Amino acid sequence: MSRFPLAPEPEEDVAEAGRKLFAGRCDFVKGVVAIDGLPAADRPEICFAGRSNVGKSSLINALTGRKALARASNTPGRTQEINYFDLGGRLYLVDLPGYGYAEAPVAVVAKWQALLKTYLAGRATLRRAYVLIDARHGAKAVDHEIMALLDTAAVSFQAVLTKADKLRPGGLEAVAAKLGEDLKRHPAAYPEIIATSSEKGEGLPTLRAAAWALTVE
Repeated sequence: MSRFPLAPEPEEDVAEAGRKLFAGRCDFVKGVVAIDGLPAADRPEICFAGRSNVGKSSLINALTGRKALARASNTPGRTQEINYFDLGGRLYLVDLPGYGYAEAPVAVVAKWQALLKTYLAGRATLRRAYVLIDARHGAKAVDHEIMALLDTAAVSFQAVLTKADKLRPGGLEAVAAKLGEDLKRHPAAYPEIIATSSEKGEGLPTLRAAAWALTVE
């Protein structure tokens, strides 16, 4: 059996707890442009990281059942803030700037990439980072850079395949197997991969349940 299998569907009661968490109040807290602007570290938090255009905003909107909670930029790489959302006072959901592509001045890109790395390396209440990987393209070098940073910071992260519905029938298993091999080099990687589709709703109960479990540990 692979060390990084696709995550199974959650038990019914856990799935329902996850559904309730994401279906409840979800309020925008603030957009952070400098590390000293982070809100008080008074509850667990999860973050979503991924290359620009990986479908991060669509996934966050689908998870919360809201059409425009996370704003998808028309130009990939333009979201330059760490955006905080409060899930019912129990959990911070953190939307990180996209990385790996940006039509923005080099100095601006460098500033927000530095902010991203400082956050990932030093946020004590960060329970898990979800690293989003486009199922059609697999993990790229820039993804491994972020994963290596999380390894160094000893921050648990879980790989989440996006756009899984775009694969040909039977293709998901091969993509997951290749990603599992890639993840073997990362000691901070959680040993299950979650495959999702924002359009079809696939994998969303699994991801919600995984996030809920972090609030009761």
